[in-house]
Amino acid sequence: MRTMKKEILRRITDSCIWRSIFRTGLPDTDLKRSMLIYNNFFLHIFPVKMKRHGLRFSFTLCLGGMSCLLFIILTITGIILMFHYTPSVEKAYFDMQVLALIFNGKILRNLHRWAAHGMVVTVFLHMVRVFYTRSYRPPREFNWVIGIGLFILTLGLSYTGYLLPWDQLAYWGITVGTTIMSYTPFFGKSIRFFVLGADEVGQEALLRFYVLHCVVIPFVAALLMVVHFWRVRKDGGISGPL
Repeated sequence: MRTMKKEILRRITDSCIWRSIFRTGLPDTDLKRSMLIYNNFFLHIFPVKMKRHGLRFSFTLCLGGMSCLLFIILTITGIILMFHYTPSVEKAYFDMQVLALIFNGKILRNLHRWAAHGMVVTVFLHMVRVFYTRSYRPPREFNWVIGIGLFILTLGLSYTGYLLPWDQLAYWGITVGTTIMSYTPFFGKSIRFFVLGADEVGQEALLRFYVLHCVVIPFVAALLMVVHFWRVRKDGGISGPL
């Protein structure tokens, strides 16, 4: 029986499909183990070695990791919510009401909502921690700029999602916000018209906020997060204490 298992395992590892996925074969030598980590994306993004201070919870507070985890939760719950939502002024509010009648629908919506609030808090605190520990200093100044961009995108995600329930609070909140936006010198009215797609909050605004919230901003944020994590690794890992 053991000989048969070894033969089956050998045939699997010698197959073209296996070698196209795992190019080094079974990691039975030090060289193959090193090549396995080098050729695997999910293993290669981790640093070769960690600094001792980077493992201390009191230094990082895991705020960056919590922000990433909340973004993943928002992505998963947001995709599920998209199956039960129609970006229409006639149906949006009623879809939110019907969601409470779906199995675990209210829990799903509240999980998405509180994860969004939590992500704003953790990203802000993460930037405060980076500033307090002076982790923005060279060679990490470019990554600090990326972090600022991610914080702006986080606020953009919260703001664009605010309109989607299409209730009175959302309608007047976006109306007041875009009206303030119109007072920006030179380009205020143009920016407001571009965001709303009309002179007032309506169907065009709801559709644009839906696309921004579900497609554009998450895609840009995910791309910047990948660059952000990659730069942390390339800049020598987590910065040291003062």
